[in-house]
Amino acid sequence: MKYLSGQFSQTLEVKQSKFIAYLTPYPQYENLLATLKEEHPKARHFVVAFRYLNEFDQIVEHSSDDGEPKGTSGRPSLMVLQGQDLINTAVIIIRYFGGTKLGTGGLVRAYSDAVNLVINASAFLPYEKEKEIRIFVNYTNTRVIEYECELLAIHILEKVFADGVTYLLKASEENMKLFAEKMQRVIQIIK
Repeated sequence: MKYLSGQFSQTLEVKQSKFIAYLTPYPQYENLLATLKEEHPKARHFVVAFRYLNEFDQIVEHSSDDGEPKGTSGRPSLMVLQGQDLINTAVIIIRYFGGTKLGTGGLVRAYSDAVNLVINASAFLPYEKEKEIRIFVNYTNTRVIEYECELLAIHILEKVFADGVTYLLKASEENMKLFAEKMQRVIQIIK
């Protein structure tokens, strides 16, 4: 599986109809959709599809035809995301009607082509399951902890200073395991 490294956009024109496809990380999907609806008030359709992992590591999928004939736009767009093995990714396709009806087959092709076009212009990263842990360290060890976090691409989500320092860390399971082994004498993992 792979996920998107940023937000990307491409435009496809088919028989005077314009299909503007936006590929976005799933957490930014709702804000982007609201913004696009404001920016494109004359657009006829806002077709969407997304796939993301929920807290139980299950893939959640959704698509909407937004007024296009049933099964001609949202579902084909979702199938492209599935075929590319994308996760935590959403696509929004804005359609401006050009006056010529495309028919059901033409719509399926146009929406699929628009999604493929934006995917081909996008950059992706391999998906790795991430893990969060909370650790406690003495003040004297904070420098070495932060150095190791930087080396192993571990994100420090939170730091709490008290009689020592409590960190909330997030990283791939592999990097977290390496970190825990390397720092076992210095850290105390909090359950």
